[in-house]
Amino acid sequence: MEEKNRRGLSLVQATAVNMIDMVGIGPFIVLPLVIRLMGGPTYIFAWVAGALISFIDGFIWSELGAAYPKAGGSYNFLKEAYGRKWGKLVSFLYVWQTIIQAPLVAASGAIGFAQYCKYLFPLTDIQQKMVSGLLIILLVILLYRKIETIGKISVLLWGAVLLTLGWIIIGGFTHRTQSFQFLPSGDFSLSLFFVALGQASVKTIYSYLGYYNVCHLGGEIDNPKKNIPRSIFISIAGISVLYLLMNISVTGVIPWQEAQYSEFIVSTFIERIYGHTAAMFATALVLVIAFSSLFAVLLGYSRIPYAAAVDGRFFKIFAKLHPTKNFPYVSLLFLGGLAFIFSLLFRLSTVISAILAMRILVQFIGQAIGVILLRKRNGTKDLPFKMPLYPLPVILAVIVWFWVFISTGKQFVTSGLILIASGIIVYFITLKVSAKRKNKFANQSSDTL
Repeated sequence: MEEKNRRGLSLVQATAVNMIDMVGIGPFIVLPLVIRLMGGPTYIFAWVAGALISFIDGFIWSELGAAYPKAGGSYNFLKEAYGRKWGKLVSFLYVWQTIIQAPLVAASGAIGFAQYCKYLFPLTDIQQKMVSGLLIILLVILLYRKIETIGKISVLLWGAVLLTLGWIIIGGFTHRTQSFQFLPSGDFSLSLFFVALGQASVKTIYSYLGYYNVCHLGGEIDNPKKNIPRSIFISIAGISVLYLLMNISVTGVIPWQEAQYSEFIVSTFIERIYGHTAAMFATALVLVIAFSSLFAVLLGYSRIPYAAAVDGRFFKIFAKLHPTKNFPYVSLLFLGGLAFIFSLLFRLSTVISAILAMRILVQFIGQAIGVILLRKRNGTKDLPFKMPLYPLPVILAVIVWFWVFISTGKQFVTSGLILIASGIIVYFITLKVSAKRKNKFANQSSDTL
């Protein structure tokens, strides 16, 4: 079926969608946690590792996104890469995990938003859940409109992201009281360092995720063969620099020994430099950033079940477009509804690792292997974007993603495998039900004749 989405997002708007997805509540929540996991000033290496992993993976997303610029992103990549037989199963598994994982991502941002609100208002646990739930409802209402309007909103929210991070960075460098210290001190074990780096990188990668959001909106990007790769690398480069500078800036004012236990690190940082009133304003900006990220998250993920349903490989109801606003409203409402429920049920500490564990095998490693399969089958002549140094980025991506998967911990590795297994079971059940319906229809037709 031909896509009906309009290509209304420019390079600037596509980059804005990516970057506001990447910078949500994540970096402000996990910054102290990363310092604590690394046990000292070497925390900066976890942020560097997250950036490098994103760049390596960005080559894979860029090649696939430019070659298959359709709504659904990974769904289309996996379907094309694994062929007629296995492509149906692998792409179904991706959509299956998306309907669980995407609401978890949105819920994690909403939960973090509510937690950060405590700096402004003394909220009880129940009140925090009310805030996170109402936030999801507001986001769905805002996204219930045409893509051109959403592109303009994204650029406005992007401005708030850059303003806040710029303020933190400039404030830290102009009020520095601590010296730079990124090398380990005292006893140092290389093996323990890599174990800690793996665990901390799970948290930093969570903060970088979103550089590929433009691929989910592939059918709505203007000049996608060029703008998809450009927006991916501009987003990764820009956010990497901002994150590294922000970390250096914060620990230049607040010693890492204190920062690792801070619940509201940015608010405390601004309060120490400019006072409580400024800290209140900075906290409000952080909340705007968190809101912006969730806006981009739900926007991108809502296109995935839609794309699969249009293909006839997921439940038919998800293929519906709004009759006048031309967007997949059923998919948006379903994911938003689950996100609302998850935001009331779960805690942030468990959600972050679960999000990565659910995605790595099918999506990230699956796509990396998929690039190899596509190149062997189709060659590279017609590729709009070809990754440099192939196959090195692919090999590195598979190794690194597997390392991150193991680093999430036994509990989340198990949950990720269970999700895949349940998806396989549902897939074959739906095949069996579909076959029975076809046979029944064929028998009825023959009886009529």
